[in-house]
Amino acid sequence: MNFEEKTISKETIYEGKIINVEKHEVRLPNQKTAYREVVKHNGAVAICAVTPENEVILVKQYRKPLEQTLLEIPAGKLEPGEDRKEAAMRELEEETGYQTDRLDLIGEVYGTPGFANEKISIYFTDSYQKGTVHLDEDEFVEKIHFSMADVKNAVETHEIEDAKTLIAFQYLLLHYNHSK
Repeated sequence: MNFEEKTISKETIYEGKIINVEKHEVRLPNQKTAYREVVKHNGAVAICAVTPENEVILVKQYRKPLEQTLLEIPAGKLEPGEDRKEAAMRELEEETGYQTDRLDLIGEVYGTPGFANEKISIYFTDSYQKGTVHLDEDEFVEKIHFSMADVKNAVETHEIEDAKTLIAFQYLLLHYNHSK
């Protein structure tokens, strides 16, 4: 069966700094029509960085849509046309003050494909040097280090609720050589 929904028409109902929202009229596989609200986003990057002391660098940040503070790996949105790896390097330095020239792609994920096209590229590094923190003027984060035991505990106790961070932690627990 072909599951594709053919777009009949679409209109932009909101244009913002980070997202645009469109309303699509679609033809379903059964030939009926329906409406879909679609959030358009340039995409994002996230970085799982491990220190020489075998600690993971996290940031604590308030997330308005959730009305709560989350612990997350450093991350940020792509600028239009920006290379994903370069964006990850930029975000790592902006949020943590560390620079790297070596990133390994863990994977790319769609966080909410039911209504948004945002793709997040998740990278890993354990090779970096000190740079300078330079947050956006409307960005407030606190840098925190988690030991590998903290990572394992956070996964087991559901302390981490952010999807990209859970994916990075699962990668660490399954693939990273903890004896370094």
